[in-house]
Amino acid sequence: MKEIDCRGLACPAPVLKTKEAIEKAGLTEITIIVDNEAAKQNVSRFLKTKSFEPSIREEGGAFYISGSLEKEAASHQDVAPKKEAGKHKIFLMVTSDTMGHGDDGLGKRLMVNFIKTVKEMDDLWQIVFMNGGVKLTLDTSDAYNDLLELEKTGVQVLSCGTCLSQFNLLDKKRAGETTNMLDVVTAMQVADKVITV
Repeated sequence: MKEIDCRGLACPAPVLKTKEAIEKAGLTEITIIVDNEAAKQNVSRFLKTKSFEPSIREEGGAFYISGSLEKEAASHQDVAPKKEAGKHKIFLMVTSDTMGHGDDGLGKRLMVNFIKTVKEMDDLWQIVFMNGGVKLTLDTSDAYNDLLELEKTGVQVLSCGTCLSQFNLLDKKRAGETTNMLDVVTAMQVADKVITV
């Protein structure tokens, strides 16, 4: 069992340290200590992608995320998602809760209309919300119900944990999952097309 203390580290450092430890040492058991909610969510989700089953306990203001790997799962580890044969993957990055410049009220309406209409895009695989775009994942957002509908169709809706923390929204996000820069970069590598708005 290896223990990695990632307290005080900003995202995506805890995930990167976890990745390095698992891949270099071939670990089957690991505990990662983090001190913020975004890191807790990101490390837990990363462990799942590596076929670890995470369990979390809180102690003294820190989160202890432990995971163990089943032997039969060890051969199936992979950080980057695999491409499915015959299916294209479109990766959409939304970096603001407004579209365009000049009138923020108009920009907000345009972005909501864009999210409502994006379900018409064939082969949409992931929508990642960064910076001010994470505000669209709140249940008070006019785009919230549309994001839930997209999730039901199989589109992954992801929000940057660092961005949510910056705006004090980590516990207010309601649509999708929390992600980190490592996930974003690896997803971009396997996407057939990357679109940024």
